[in-house]
Amino acid sequence: MQKVMEVNLEAEMPTVEVAIQRMKNALTTYKRQGCKAVILIHGYGSTGVGGSIKNAVKKSLADRSLRGIVRTSASGEQWLDRKREMISMCKALENYDFRIASNAGVTVVILK
Repeated sequence: MQKVMEVNLEAEMPTVEVAIQRMKNALTTYKRQGCKAVILIHGYGSTGVGGSIKNAVKKSLADRSLRGIVRTSASGEQWLDRKREMISMCKALENYDFRIASNAGVTVVILK
């Protein structure tokens, strides 16, 4: 069974730095535990153009330090275009489709 975990990066209203460290720790831990996918809940931000945690998550996922952990990722806005590809890598994501589709406050990460 492929495990999908969720991490709420905006819980307790952390700073961007704390949220990104929380994300990195969670991705590392879940990869070690054999999880296949992680849904990062980062919120969309109150400005209507994406929050600082969301933007930092996107930037951090492309960072070289996560290359050995992250296979690929897709934001909620990209989900409909990449759904088939992402589910082919982790079938269990089918159970989360209704929570991901068009949700600008989440990012799905497929682990290596």
